[in-house]
Amino acid sequence: MSLTSSDEVKPEDIHNLLEHCVKTAHKVKDGDIEGEFIMERCLVLFSKDYRYSVIKNFSGELCGHYPSKVVFLEYQLSEEERNNRKRYDDVQSMYDVPKMRDLIKQARYARCRSRFPVPVILFEGKHVCRSATLASGAEMLGRTGLDFLFSPPDRPQEEVTDRGGGSNPDTHDRFRGHDIKLLKSLTIKYICDLMVEKKKVKFGMNITSSEKVDKENRYADFCILSIPYPGCEFFKEWKDNSYFGETMKFDWSQDYVDAKLDIPEDSLLNKLGVDWKKYRNWDLIQQTQNYMKLFLHILREGDTGVLIHCISGWDRTPMFISLLRLSLWADGAAHTSLSPTEILYLTLAYDWYLFGHNLPDRVNKGEEILFFCFNFLTYITSDEFSVKTSSSVRKVSRTDSECNMDGILLDTDHRRFSIRGSNTSISSLGSCGFENAPVFFTTNPEEDAHFSNGNPSVSISARYSPAASRLTSDVSSLHNVHSSPSSSSPMAVPNSLRKMDATRSASPGCGSWQVVSSCGSLRGLVSSHDSPHSVDSSNSSGKLSYCQEAVEYVETTRHSKLDAVRRIFHNAYVNKIATKAGGSGGIVNFLDQFAEKVGIRSGRTTQV
Repeated sequence: MSLTSSDEVKPEDIHNLLEHCVKTAHKVKDGDIEGEFIMERCLVLFSKDYRYSVIKNFSGELCGHYPSKVVFLEYQLSEEERNNRKRYDDVQSMYDVPKMRDLIKQARYARCRSRFPVPVILFEGKHVCRSATLASGAEMLGRTGLDFLFSPPDRPQEEVTDRGGGSNPDTHDRFRGHDIKLLKSLTIKYICDLMVEKKKVKFGMNITSSEKVDKENRYADFCILSIPYPGCEFFKEWKDNSYFGETMKFDWSQDYVDAKLDIPEDSLLNKLGVDWKKYRNWDLIQQTQNYMKLFLHILREGDTGVLIHCISGWDRTPMFISLLRLSLWADGAAHTSLSPTEILYLTLAYDWYLFGHNLPDRVNKGEEILFFCFNFLTYITSDEFSVKTSSSVRKVSRTDSECNMDGILLDTDHRRFSIRGSNTSISSLGSCGFENAPVFFTTNPEEDAHFSNGNPSVSISARYSPAASRLTSDVSSLHNVHSSPSSSSPMAVPNSLRKMDATRSASPGCGSWQVVSSCGSLRGLVSSHDSPHSVDSSNSSGKLSYCQEAVEYVETTRHSKLDAVRRIFHNAYVNKIATKAGGSGGIVNFLDQFAEKVGIRSGRTTQV
């Protein structure tokens, strides 16, 4: 089936994609027909904003669990190029594809499972690459030996000999030299290693290595960052902890954990301002936020690319790659033509499925790292995680009066918006459009006068993104809060909540917002961000108060875009994965209640 750039990705496509992913782990050599259709759709989505080249991997000859067509992004298209595609279709590629493919064929042995560095995100000419960690000597010898034994008879003899000479003492130098050459050809300077081990050990034998412990110091030309991050098994503990990341800390005293966080002295990295020495005291949310700040800082302030990898590169690696892609998209810095549904499809399909994430196994074990990834979007909505300069987006915040914003209607206008009383439920926030559409909060007439301070209207200039009009249709297609009394009627708030001692509520709350968050999610049901167990704001720098979020999202669509992606994902996940995972409790009820409350789902068989 052929696809064109006019083919629209719909929410039901996300459902179908997840349904396929939870049944099948992608292996290109297994003849995954559905996977080929998914690959073609990804190419269409890439083509909307980028010129790219393709490295063919049809039979898995480069890597058995990489895409059949590995995309090398070249540059972002201008508006004129988007409108006149035929003009640039015949333009010569920036890459010499045959030479690049030959370099990859030589470099792939240097990495675990042959998962060589691949550029997957392009930002201002800088690549974000992904890979597995370095292979041990035993794996390199084993793979080259098998390649020699099973090489096709018509393969050039000198090529086979070059790669089959496993006994050659310079094997490490040769293959790692090819790996270094590939990284330099992609202008990579920073290598971020997420492993909690120096080397992965099984049965008393080193089965992988890493750049940070290369004895010959072959990677001295790169800036190597050891940033250990818990593996996928830790997300089973997150699930068992009722999905509260703020109350979880990784146990750094375990026997197998021997890697320490090490950020080298570097003029660029020193400007970030994170106290890395405290990393053992961070909870899961803080750690993930700080690593995101690090990656985004490198991209924003540096002039070279970055490689991110864990051990095999198919759990922790896609999580951060996916978060980076979505964060850049929300800023309007990448994939600017894509709607929330399209960017969600692209990152689920390309970053996770086609690069070998074994979702069936992870779901079976309860290691819900995929769910954590998209649930975590609520923690990176602020401009603190934006690649735009801080002066490019004017922030509006309230301090003394922010918890008195119980009763306002923010009516967005191209020139101004007014703040006036309304008794409409906050649930409407998640379903309204993002241009010329109101944002609703519950009313407390007694506090309106104090909030307005005699000024019935506040004018703030608004900034809009070309994607805003698409967001309206994307989100409204998921849910219509006005169709259900439970999602549009005013919600009474007990006085006890208003008078609650601040020490009893560590998370920011504003009257009725103790019940429903600005994202439209039930507090304590969808994310620990909305949980009464949230840590205080001083320990969660990525979080905004709900009042501040609502005001700021009128000015920028970053919050709204990420929230739209999270909603679409949640709806698909509860329909295609959570309800099939079994059990009457846990995430099934967790997401069922969320979906029904915000109006994106009225019953288990309903599908948008």
